Order: sequence, then C-alpha cells, then structure tokens
Amino acid sequence: RFISEIEAICRQWLADGPKILMQKGAETVPSFENLYMVKRELKHGKRVYCMEYHFRKSAKGKYSYWDDDTHSTQLSFGVDEFLIIAPLSASGVVLDDPESTKLLSSVAIALSNCGSNWPAFVPVHDPSRKAYIGIQNMGTVFTRRFEADRIGSQVPIRLMHLEGLHELFLSKFVLSSTDFPAKVKVNFSMKLTYRTPEHDYDHEETLDSEATESIPESEVASQPRKQWDDDCPWAEWYSAEDPVKGFELTTIWGEKMFEESFEMAEVENASSFDADSWLLQPVVSPYMVDDSIGKFVGFASQLHLLVNAFESSAEAQFLEDFVADNSGQDNSKSSVAVPPPSVIDRVMKDLFNDEVGNSNYVEAENKYGRALKGAPSDSLFAQFCLHALWFGNCNMRAIAVLWIDFVREIRWCWEESERLPRMKTTSSIDLSSCVIHQKLQMLAICIERKKSLNRKKDTDDAHKEKTSNSMAPDKIRKGSAGVVPSMMLINTFQEMHAPYTQDAPLMTEDMHEERLHAAEAFGNAVGLSGQLERDILSSDMSAFKAANPDAAFEDFIRWHSPGDWVSEDKSDGNPTWPPKGRLSQRMSEHGNMWRKIWNDAPALPVSEQKSLLDSVREGEKVVHYLETLRPQQLLEQMVCTAFKSSADILNKTTYGGFKLMKTKMDQLYATMVSTLRSLQGKSDTSDLAGDLKRLCQVFEHIEKLLIFAASVHRKLDAPRLAQSIFTDYFNYYLPKMGTSLESICYEKEFTTKEKVGTLEREAVSSLFRPPTANQSWRKVLSMGNLLNGHEPIQREIVFSVLEKLSNGHYSSPTPLCTDEQIETHRMYICGTSNDLWIALSVTSWD
Repeated sequence: RFISEIEAICRQWLADGPKILMQKGAETVPSFENLYMVKRELKHGKRVYCMEYHFRKSAKGKYSYWDDDTHSTQLSFGVDEFLIIAPLSASGVVLDDPESTKLLSSVAIALSNCGSNWPAFVPVHDPSRKAYIGIQNMGTVFTRRFEADRIGSQVPIRLMHLEGLHELFLSKFVLSSTDFPAKVKVNFSMKLTYRTPEHDYDHEETLDSEATESIPESEVASQPRKQWDDDCPWAEWYSAEDPVKGFELTTIWGEKMFEESFEMAEVENASSFDADSWLLQPVVSPYMVDDSIGKFVGFASQLHLLVNAFESSAEAQFLEDFVADNSGQDNSKSSVAVPPPSVIDRVMKDLFNDEVGNSNYVEAENKYGRALKGAPSDSLFAQFCLHALWFGNCNMRAIAVLWIDFVREIRWCWEESERLPRMKTTSSIDLSSCVIHQKLQMLAICIERKKSLNRKKDTDDAHKEKTSNSMAPDKIRKGSAGVVPSMMLINTFQEMHAPYTQDAPLMTEDMHEERLHAAEAFGNAVGLSGQLERDILSSDMSAFKAANPDAAFEDFIRWHSPGDWVSEDKSDGNPTWPPKGRLSQRMSEHGNMWRKIWNDAPALPVSEQKSLLDSVREGEKVVHYLETLRPQQLLEQMVCTAFKSSADILNKTTYGGFKLMKTKMDQLYATMVSTLRSLQGKSDTSDLAGDLKRLCQVFEHIEKLLIFAASVHRKLDAPRLAQSIFTDYFNYYLPKMGTSLESICYEKEFTTKEKVGTLEREAVSSLFRPPTANQSWRKVLSMGNLLNGHEPIQREIVFSVLEKLSNGHYSSPTPLCTDEQIETHRMYICGTSNDLWIALSVTSWD
C-alpha cells in the first residue's frame, strides 16, 4: 500500500510536468532561481514521511559542476532532478538501517513501476554527518547507487592532500592497492575557495621592525586603533561599520584527465594563477543585507531622531519651556535626556574655535543642492545642526539646551566685536539659504563694520583738522569712479563722471517680506515705497554732486534714470553740447519728490557719508531674533539644513565614479528638494512628519549604498571589477529601496560572484597579504594550494571515470553504439582543514 501511494504521487508529478507543477504552486528553492520543489506527506504505520521532488524550471542542457545555481545534491551526486524522502521528525533523518533500506527500496520499486528514472535519496544516521543513501534506475540495464558521509574532526593527514584523495577514489573500484593499474584515466575538476584575512588597518601604518622596536610598548598601546573610514568625509561625525568584511575568491580548475597519483601532488603545488577561472565575491556585513529599520547608525538614523524632535517642537511656544525641569518627568528617559555640561562645552569650543577661520563654503555641491533652503555645510549654523544630530539622542530638550548656549556665545561675539567663525566674509546675504544663516551673515557683516567704525573714529577727526583750511569743497571733484562715455554736463562743457555709491542696505529674506507687506499696505508714493528708498536716492545724489560739482538735476536723471530723459538729439551718436532733450512728465511735475531730495542733498562722496546700514541696530535685531526664535521655526530650518549638510558630506565621498551611485545621489537631492519644500510652506507638522520619515528611509538606503561603494573602491584596485561588484550589489539591494516604513523580506544573502579578468588577477591576489611571522606560527597549515601563504577555506573536487558500453563489465548483449560512454564511478569531495564530506555514485550492470 505504501509503494502504491508513492507510485500514485510520482505518476501524477510525471504527468503534470514542470510547467503545470509550477502553475499548481510549486515552491522556489531558496537561493536557486531555476530550481523548484513540490512535496507531499505520506503515512506508513506510525511514521509520517515527507517526499520532495526537485526539478528545474527549464532544461539547461549540459551545465557546469560549479554553477552557482546548482543545488548541493545536484553537485554532490551529478544528478539533475531528484526525490528526497525523509521522516517528519526533529532530526529529519532515518536513524535505523533496516528502515532506511526498506524506505529506499519502496521508492525504487514505485519509480520503476511508473517508468521514472528520477534518483531518490534518503537522509540517514546522525544529522551532523549529512549522510545519504540513494538509488537511480537508469533503464533496463543499469542502476546507480549513491552514498554520502562526513568526517567531522580528526581528518587523516593523507586525506588532506590531493594525492591521498585520488588514491581513495581509486580504491572504490580496485580490490587492493597492489591491484592499482599502472595508469587509470581519471577525470578531475576542482574548486578552491579562499577568504581574505581580516584587514588590519593599523598594519598599513606600521613602521619597519627596527623603528617599531624603538617605540615603547606603552605608547603603542595608547595610540587609537585606526578605522577603515578614518579619511572618509563622514568620519568626523561617526565611524561606520565596514560593509565589506572581506572577499571570497573562487578559483576553478576545469576538467582534466590524470593517469597517475603523483600528478595530483603537482596540481596541489601549482600556482593559483594557473586556474582556468577566478570568481570574486564580497563578504557583506549583516547590516547591509538586513533591511530592518534602526540597525544602521549613520546620518539617516540621527535625521530620523531630528524629525521626531520636529514633531514635538509645537508643544511649547518658547525653547526655555523645554529646558525647564519638569518634576513629573523622568529626566533619565531618552526623550528628555541631556548630555552633561562638559559635552556642551566641547561642542561650543568646536563651533567657536578661533583656529577654524572664515569659511569660504568651497564644496562639491550637487546640481540640485542649491534648491534646498538650508545653510552651506561648512557654515556656523550647519555645523550646529550636525552637532545637534549627535548631541545626546537629538531630543527636543537637548536641542533647546544646545541652542540657548549657542545663542549665548553668539551674543558674546557681538558684544565683544569678535568675528563669527565659519562665516563668509563677503558683504552679501545669500537669500537662497535659510533665514538663520542669513541672520548670522548679517551679524558677521555688522560685527566687521562695527569694528571698522571704531578703528576709524580717531583717524576721521584728525583728517578733518588737516583739511579744514583747504579749498572750498563744492569745487573739488571727489569720489569719481571714472568718466561716463559719450555724456557731457548740460551747464558746462565737461565730461560726466560716475560716482562711487553705497551698496543697497543688506536685508534678509524676512526683511524683504516686511518691506513688501508695508508697500502693499501703505501704497507707493511717486515710485518710492518708503524711507529706505529715499535714503538710498539721497546718497546717490550726494555722491553724484561730489563727483560732478557743476552738475544739474537733469544730469543726474540722464545718468541714474535714463528712461526719465526724453532725448531730442538727432546726431550720429557723437556727443554734442549742450545735450538736447527734456525731463519726462513724471519728473517735470510740480513738487516732484526727486527734485526736492536733489535740492536737499549735500555734495558728499561715499567716504564721507553716513552708512545706509546701521550696524549696531541691525546687529541687535539679529541677536534678538535668535534669542526669541520659536521652537518650531528653529526645527524647520534645522531639518532642512541637517538633511542638506549630511547629503553634502556624503557627496564628497570618493567611490570611483560608479554611474549608478551618482544617479542615486542625484535622486536623493531631488527627493529632498520636493519633500523639504513643503516645510517652507508652513504646512501642518503632523502632515509633514510622515513624508520626512519616508525621506529618512530613502536617505538610509542611499547612505548604505554609498558606504559600500566607498569600501569596495578603497579595497579593490581594479576599476572594472569594482564597478561590476557594486552593480551586482546595487541590483540585489534595489528591491529593498522602497519608501515603505515596513520591513520587507527579500533575499537575505548576497551571493553573486563576478568573474576576474586575467589582467585583474594581480590586483585581486594583493588582497591576500602574505601572513606576518606572528600570524604564521599560530596556524598549522594542513592543506596545499596556497595563495600568498593562505590555504583555501574550502576545497571541492570531482573525480570520475568513464567507460565505453562495449567494453568489459559494462558491455551489453544487445549491440550498442560503440562511442557511447557511461560514468561508472563518481566521487565529490568537499573538505576544509577540519572536516571532510564525500559523496560517491557507482553505476552497476544488473
């Protein structure tokens, strides 16, 4: 009955075929793209068994032993599709020999009855041995039997070497060692896997032995351990775990035929460069393949904490409310924890370090970066934001404490006329940056002007005394920037001079908005929107009068506002005198404001005029703005600046110019622009939080990719190979890069190997540094096939013998094609320095 039940299931699977089985829900075997599996449970007596049928989606024809898409059973026994029947128990193996023999016989009879030549396997003995027995009906003439077992410790020295393994294989079809024929043609193929030793970055800095001996041991021990990313842009803020723990090199020796055992010793001592092909695979850190949120620590994880602080920023109107001790709260909780004062002092010393100097914001900005409303990454406010990311756990209370101390230092700089560090020295305001950065720019300019005014106070008085007895000032030309081409003064036959003028008063974005609202509220008086414009116009008129002592109001209009001068000159372009024309109707009206200002304006060059910018008043306004800034306004600007600065730091990373990585960085900036733009629109905080958290997730994905690219580029001095490995990992990681906050389950292992070109082998072999004297004595080498002194971590071998069907024992009474060959014996060996696993298949003529 048991055999009949097995037979019925097998007939059904045979009738369906791979295509229909896949439609009925056949499962993909993990890590194998082309291998599928169906299974059924069977009951026999008190035991329940599970029978699994493994098959390929499509016939590949002849495939290599060493394809990554080859299942271990296929590789071990040289089969394609196969059955496995095992008890449903904790061990999953048959521990009783009679039971295993009975089970295998039942399956063999069932398969024979339905005309199938599928090989069948039964796991036996202890699970740690990975032992199998199996059988395959190959028609009416031949039967293959399979057996596999493992030695888990104390492998005989003889079996550690190819020569001993070759003799083991020969012993399976020769009665005794004395009967070994002189020459047996054995097919041989081998795959060796090497793993690079753990990289010692301190070793790169080690001096020669003589110099090292001169350094006291205490000093060597006190030196901090060198990290792999010490010279990477992000190293100032955090040290990332190396995403590439090493490399696995697979060298494959294609099938060759050997006749004597001593030839095996030659292969064992041959150079790895003689192998037919090399394949390289990075050993990727677990955090790079696990898509669980929160396991990666970098800018993205801290930005997520900052977004949480932004959510809570609307809970109070003033920053001091967050700092105040609340007796009802546990200050040890992460949501309100604040680092000790010593940490705050270190942050302030770093931010206001006198040695930093003025920042010129020279940075490799992304083309999308300027669209982000943040501060340049080297500026004072950007550095504050970056420090805040790593200050405690970036909670709202910690940020408030840090900001209050920060503003206190700003006020001290203002009151003592000390320059602000990390601020640009040019006299302009960058309106594309955030308002806080604009305010700090304004304050830096006010401090410089305040200092210059103090320095010139005494010298100006002395200058006035020296010039008090000079000629009448109204007849001396002062403050001329040069002659205006083709223009003459109306009243005198003199060339018109352009004066030096004061720059328009500096204004931040919010000041521009205030003026615009004022103009809309009170209207426009004869083209002027307020007192500021009158002051600017009066300054320009005074400077023009000083540069042109005999000038008239019409001359100023011709220079300053040519549209208000109606020219009647019909000459060929050469200057004529007196110029013919008239003022426009607007300027000719009675009581025109411009003429009144002209009449009142004294002839003063720029150097003698009062500055249009009241540096003391504006400086006080800036400090007041910083001291009274609302928490939500602060956090809005911090979020934009922190994202921009973090991305700018990562964007400076050297990663070999991988095209896919550059595209992803561009996409990150574009995503930040579209997401952070809503912050400027003053949207509801709760609506923005979800978008910002999704942006953090995107940032984390790209940050991890960038760190991986940098690590591969630094380790592998083979540009094509490095880019190919990154592309493989990128394609593996791409499905994980959704914007969902849920953890998505994809392939948990990255196993793609990249073929190493002949000219790239030298660069790859350099990854295997020859072991030092200290490393050599620690490990006793027990296997051959060394690569730069390193033995393989795993050696896989396939031995096989072929015979023609018309010869010897395997001849058939019926005439067969004389060229047809059959694999009579096959042995797969997988060994390390600690264990040995052998799978044997023997074809017999029944």
